[in-house]
Amino acid sequence: MSSIDKATVEQLLRTFIDPNHGVDLVTAKSVKAITVDGDQVTVTIELGYPAQSILATMQAAIEQHLHSLATFGSLTVTVGVKIIAHAVQQTLKPYPQIKNIIAVASGKGGVGKSTTAVNLALALAAEGATVGILDADIYGPSIPTMLGLSGTPESHDNKTMMPKVAYGVQTISIGYLVQAEQAMIWRGPMATNALQQLLRDTNWQGLDYLVIDLPPGTGDIQLTLAQQIPVSGAIIVTTPQDIALIDAQRGLSMFAKVNVPVLGIVENMSLHICSQCGHEEAIFGTGGGMVMAEANRVDFLGALPLDMAIRQDADLGRPTVVADPDGRAAEIYKSIARKTAARLALKAKDFSSRFPTIVVQNS
Repeated sequence: MSSIDKATVEQLLRTFIDPNHGVDLVTAKSVKAITVDGDQVTVTIELGYPAQSILATMQAAIEQHLHSLATFGSLTVTVGVKIIAHAVQQTLKPYPQIKNIIAVASGKGGVGKSTTAVNLALALAAEGATVGILDADIYGPSIPTMLGLSGTPESHDNKTMMPKVAYGVQTISIGYLVQAEQAMIWRGPMATNALQQLLRDTNWQGLDYLVIDLPPGTGDIQLTLAQQIPVSGAIIVTTPQDIALIDAQRGLSMFAKVNVPVLGIVENMSLHICSQCGHEEAIFGTGGGMVMAEANRVDFLGALPLDMAIRQDADLGRPTVVADPDGRAAEIYKSIARKTAARLALKAKDFSSRFPTIVVQNS
């Protein structure tokens, strides 16, 4: 048997494509160590995104791939995860307790954006990340209802708030601070100040990801987030309907203008499956989300069915990912979560903490 060296193993790993972001392991900088001792080879892979449910599958796939290309006396592959902070807008720095902020946006209301945001956060947590969700819809907060939470957040210093926790996910919302029936009759500056306060005055506990559920549209709150809050990436939620796609395009264009990378597009309500007979019907059209993704050269992260159970689960305060963790919809949400985080893992690392703060003063 011919011996194999480290360079050969690395070259073989260049031919294994990570299915969650479509890039080979070496280019994605996921190969942390290759040890060759005679005919014994050990490979250490470190993914930059949470993937708890597929680590064993990924390990087996890499081993099988290498065995199909070369002969080893023994081969050991270990696959782990390390989530780091990624770069944000040039003039901003990430918050100390939040590695990455992911904005979930839509051009219009009624496309299931909040349901998607909540299930995305829960799916990231299910895959092993420490996650928070901020309800940025000041006028119509829905996250408390979807997570079955109510009551005022605790404060240990009378200055900051502790996030409320549901299903292992840290949350904050204006809905915890006002009565459910109270109308928020605020002009734009008041709403944007409220968003910044919710973000700044919450004692987030070591988050890998903070998911921000934006209100629909491209108004003051969206612009404040894009210009003043350190966002690592955004995803756009749409339905296949033409009018939803037109509005979603505006949201995508807004993020492009302020240099926030769009990690991908999620198509919601893509197909209705009759609960009585199983008949499938594309009520809102077909393929719109994928066409939009291709036209804008961004990833198509996944499509979710128009499923009554998803709505019912959210209304009951137990979103689908926790209500039916092994079901098909939860599986899709977890796939979307992995792809979202994997695309983010390919982005530049944040180096701001390496640079000292320079203060100029008169002496």
